[in-house]
Amino acid sequence: MHRPIVIVPACINQIGVHPNHTAQRKYVDAVAAGAGCQPLILPALGEATDLQAVLALADGIMLTGSPSNVHASLYGQELRDPSLPLDPARDATTLPLIRAALARGLPLLAICRGFQEVNVALGGTLHQAVHEVEGMRDHREPKHLSLEEQYAPSHRVRLEQGGRLSRILEGATEIDVNSLHGQGIATLAPGLQVEARAEDGLVEAYSVADAPGFTLALQWHPEWRLEHNPDSQKMFLAFGQACRIYQSKAGRGA
Repeated sequence: MHRPIVIVPACINQIGVHPNHTAQRKYVDAVAAGAGCQPLILPALGEATDLQAVLALADGIMLTGSPSNVHASLYGQELRDPSLPLDPARDATTLPLIRAALARGLPLLAICRGFQEVNVALGGTLHQAVHEVEGMRDHREPKHLSLEEQYAPSHRVRLEQGGRLSRILEGATEIDVNSLHGQGIATLAPGLQVEARAEDGLVEAYSVADAPGFTLALQWHPEWRLEHNPDSQKMFLAFGQACRIYQSKAGRGA
């Protein structure tokens, strides 16, 4: 049996004088080591992407975090701060990919920017600056600190009892998570089911209620130091198992 193939959409990043399709190593490694699957990086080609060719190969999709934000025009808002990084090529690739993958019942794991992308792809909206919303805490990382300190546990989230994430975590009611995002859920898209909230009420995890396959979207970063976090390991194991089940049903694991 070969490993299930998990599509990891790339970002566009400038390296030197050339733009590049990139995916951070920590996400790719988490798919391989944590989920036991074969990651396959998908270039951010936008409308030039042959979605049917991609989905014919895929046993799962993992959407990564990124320094860039989903463009506000995609959820009906004016851009609040044009100085923040954007990635229209990734937007044009991931949003249709999300809708097509969910329609096929592909397992989907979405992290940080990916968490926000799924919400926008399905009709939800975002706060462009969570820290400016009354009653909300500042969920951004202190950029002057080391990576270890930026990715350290920052706050607790309360899990919805009986939800998908609670079941994955064997009935846990709360967990500590890191926090490295300036934007967040304003309006949850129709059909999404809250799995966890921060102490200020911000949605931190959700699933797609009626999706035929595994879905889990997380605002925090479970891929960071995965080998040291038993909760994150359980999430990636559950995703990997869902990919293996999908692969088996598709009859292409030999």
